[in-house]
Amino acid sequence: MSSTPVPVQAPSYGRPPLRTVQVLGDACAGVPGSGAGSSAHVRSLATGLAARGVRVTVCAPVEAEGEYDFTGAGAQFTPAAVSALRAACAGADVVHAHGVRAGMRAALALRGFRVPLVVSWHGCGPGAEGLLGRLTRVLERRVARSAAVVLGATSDQVDLARRRGARDARLAPVTVPVAGPGLADPGKVRAELGAVERPLLIAVGSLVPHRGYGVLLDAARSWRELDPVPLLVIAGEGALRASLARRIEAEGLPVRLLGRRPDVADLLAAADVAVLPSRWEARSLLAQEALRAGVALVATRVGGVPELVGDAAVLVPYGDAGALASAVSRLLVDPGARAALGDAGRAQAATWPTEDDTVAQVLSVYDELMERRR
Repeated sequence: MSSTPVPVQAPSYGRPPLRTVQVLGDACAGVPGSGAGSSAHVRSLATGLAARGVRVTVCAPVEAEGEYDFTGAGAQFTPAAVSALRAACAGADVVHAHGVRAGMRAALALRGFRVPLVVSWHGCGPGAEGLLGRLTRVLERRVARSAAVVLGATSDQVDLARRRGARDARLAPVTVPVAGPGLADPGKVRAELGAVERPLLIAVGSLVPHRGYGVLLDAARSWRELDPVPLLVIAGEGALRASLARRIEAEGLPVRLLGRRPDVADLLAAADVAVLPSRWEARSLLAQEALRAGVALVATRVGGVPELVGDAAVLVPYGDAGALASAVSRLLVDPGARAALGDAGRAQAATWPTEDDTVAQVLSVYDELMERRR
């Protein structure tokens, strides 16, 4: 379970407690929406806001409540139905949507209400091509212009929001809950995965096109030449599972698809190298978890990744399977380099905002909006 921000004395608003609605949208391939990072962030945010005396309602898909237990964080939960969202927004002081799809739903639900909308662009990367790309850009413009404040997790997200017409776009780095240390014995985990006397590589994330798993499998072809051959495990589910599985079998690749796993901390603790081959990332959940755990990371130089990891990871161009394969291979034969990256990762992670810092920044935005309404 996620850690809990340190409770602080609830601020005195001089009026009834602030009421917020946190809106999560359905994930949709190719269109920014909600994912594991934004859901974990909302859980953390709900915990911290409730500890400060704020009344929090989370409007999200039912399965998200089952996985993240927003009610256990002190929030009221309501399903993501349009009628339920509109009813929740009617009684809110501030509505905060997470992702562009959620922002559009919230903007529609707020029609006729004088309630400010805050939108966090957790996953806004380069748009798709063709019709889907044009529709995505239209959606982004409408959401950016509907929001009183847009919060970008990275500098390029803030720039994008401004280009799309946001009146007020600000940098607000999102720190997701700190995962607890792996509880399982790393040796046992490696044995269960079939990596007792061979290196273990790990990638984590939904099996969708922008994650770059096709390029990762290209890299895995060259790892068959290593001795011993490393095992790559991929934790995640998605629409590409069947096609990836067919390719792994047809080419005899040293890769296992694990499906969704609740024990990512255990997997990371057992791994030699973590790999992030995505076409685009904001503040990658895997990158944060790997650096905190002191696991050497090889990642693509895209989106918010360089800003997030600094010099604490090996960065390669997106789509360059050769560069990816070579970077991983060099680390596998150099334990000292892996250890140095692990130390640098822990040091870099110590510079990130804490959950409490994130909650305080968001609450300051809410307070500012309340002052404008007076």
